Amino acid sequence: MASVGLLFVGAVLFMNGMMLLGKIDARSAAVFNLFVGSLQVLTPTYLIFIANNEPRAILAASGIYLFGFTYLYVGIGLLLGLDSTGVGYYSLFVAIVALGYSFINFHIIKDNPFGVIWLYWAFLWFLFFLLLGLKKSSLTVYTGWVTAIEGWVTGVIPAALLLGGYWTHPTETAIALGAFAVVVFGALWPLTRATRHPAPTAPSAGLSTST
Repeated sequence: MASVGLLFVGAVLFMNGMMLLGKIDARSAAVFNLFVGSLQVLTPTYLIFIANNEPRAILAASGIYLFGFTYLYVGIGLLLGLDSTGVGYYSLFVAIVALGYSFINFHIIKDNPFGVIWLYWAFLWFLFFLLLGLKKSSLTVYTGWVTAIEGWVTGVIPAALLLGGYWTHPTETAIALGAFAVVVFGALWPLTRATRHPAPTAPSAGLSTST
């Protein structure tokens, strides 16, 4: 069930990335954020309910709430035209907690690929903090590309492999994920340099950079 949720996390990250890049209308993206946010709150609630007080199962499910509340917050903010600062500082909280979940996956659960994936998410949510909380709107295009790419690399592809029973070779997968992040996100920085200039206005709501 969690793998199905991961598939739609990939979808909503891709959609939000396209929104930041100006390809999708903000209010249209808001509706999908509400769909996925609701799923990402109901899923861990169900998984914890059936966990029979098993600490490892509860731990694995608990992190899903971080993202479910993000998407609900973004969707509501976009529809109501709320200022983005709240989402931004909540994203800082998520980024910090994600580092903890990364440590847990590496050292307790012994799931190295998801240890790396949690680092991906920590990096992305920190970018959301810079963009939305600190109003660093010059990062909009870079953050948009990182968001869209992470939708596939941390959501859609792992979910498809897990659902198909092909999530194997964990050490090699973790190394490949780490190398991909360094090369691709590092290369994106100079490629988006021309777009990193002071913008006249800060994002008005949620993840949107348009009014």
